[in-house]
Formats: sequence, C-alpha cells, structure tokens
Amino acid sequence: MEVPRVNVLGVGISVLTIPRAVEVLAEAVREGRKGYVCVTGVHGVIEAQGDPEFCRILNRSLLTTPDGMPMVWAGWLAGYKRDQMDRVYGPDLMLAVLERSSKEGWTHFFYGGAPGVAEELRQRMEQRFPGLKVVGTYCPPFRPLNEQEEAELVETVARVRPDFFWVGLSTPKQERFMDRYLPRLETKVMLGVGAAFDFHTGRVRQAPRWVQRIGMEWFFRLCSEPRRLWRRYLRNNPLFLWYVFCHVVGIRRRPLIMPSPVESVESVQRGEK
Repeated sequence: MEVPRVNVLGVGISVLTIPRAVEVLAEAVREGRKGYVCVTGVHGVIEAQGDPEFCRILNRSLLTTPDGMPMVWAGWLAGYKRDQMDRVYGPDLMLAVLERSSKEGWTHFFYGGAPGVAEELRQRMEQRFPGLKVVGTYCPPFRPLNEQEEAELVETVARVRPDFFWVGLSTPKQERFMDRYLPRLETKVMLGVGAAFDFHTGRVRQAPRWVQRIGMEWFFRLCSEPRRLWRRYLRNNPLFLWYVFCHVVGIRRRPLIMPSPVESVESVQRGEK
C-alpha cells in the first residue's frame, strides 16, 4: 500500500489518517514485511535539520506519521484534504492498533519507560482490550544497551516473536534504536511512540483535545514539565518557523530525498543503519 509523503523541510511526512495507518500496518503484518514507524512533529523535523543521518532514518521508515498539527497543516497546504491527512498522534495510534489486535490476534511487546512502566502499561491495556496479547515487556537502562543486555533482548524477542514492538523512548533516541535493531529483532513492525507509555499509565497528563487540535499541545506540556521541556520547545518552535520562512522564500530549501524500496530492503537485510 503506497503512502505519499509531504516534504516538511526535507522530512517526508506520510499522508495519513489513523484508520489508514492501521490498514497499512495490518497489511505489513499480513505480508510479513519488516519496517518501523516514526511519529514525528516539530521536534523530529528540527532534529533532522542538522543531522542528515537522522533525516535518512525518518525518510526510510515504513511510515513517518504527522504527529503534530504543523505537519498536518503542511499537508493541507500541499492540497490534501482532512479525510486524507489528519493528525496521527502516537498515543492514539497505539490505542487504535491495540483495539484492532483483539480481533486480529496480533501480538505485542512493550519496550521503554521508567522501571515498572511497561509492565503497568501491559496490565492496563489487557484490561482495556480483552483478548489482547502482550507477549513481553522490557525496561531499558538510560544508556545504550551493553552486549549482554542486547543479547538478552534479542533472545527474548526471538522467543516470543511479536507482531508489533512498541518503543517508548524519546526523539531521536527511539528512531535510532528502531533503525539499528529492526534487522536484529524477530518482529515485524516497530513503532516509536514517545510519551505514550507515560500517558496511558497516567504518569503524565495529556492535553485536552481542543488544545491538541489548535496546535498548542506543546504549550500545555511545557507548563506541565517546564524543567524537562523548556529547551526543546523554546528552541525548536522558533527555529521551525524560521526554517519554514527560509524554505518558502527560497533562502534555504530542503529537498525530499527518499531511499528507493530496493535500498531500504537491502539495508535492513544487511543490518545497516
């Protein structure tokens, strides 16, 4: 199922709604096609501006969803309608896939969060969606895995072979993790959903829907966690507006360079980044 992309400062944002995203993922699982999903907003796009390799990671994904409203607005400006492109927010996408899973029999693995978060998420989601099959959880350290930890993770995932492997880290850490480990793990689709683990376990409050729809969720989160998020939002948002201005007036244009399907498949098979 081909999904077009909108060029947002060189990052290809997939033209999606949540129902369409779920169908794309269902098709990938049916066909046994490996891939990873990035949920991307302003933060991810800004990270990609000074990091060509990270930009390539976003652009060789199975999907790079419009996680923030500025990504959606870019799609509308490009001519796509609301029923073609709307916000595909990580926590909402997660719930939609888990709900469908109880009917399809898909299996899941939760990776990320502070100690105990992934296991609590498992319990909450199994209560919310009867019949859901969460076959494993893993709480990683706040650093790269060492050789022993990596071997244990690979062995654990090989034993349970989940259809979906959910990564609850932060950007760009989770995208780099998926790009590196997709070839090594016996799973079909990896999804980096950021703070979804904390939202769905009640550790962090989500912004009201109306705040999300007007593109002000960043302000709500900044007010909720100022010490952790002030650098991200007070730096990234003005930078994003500046880069968009430069792109529009032609001062600094970022072309959209997408890897060919053959290149993407071969890189996964070789285990390349």
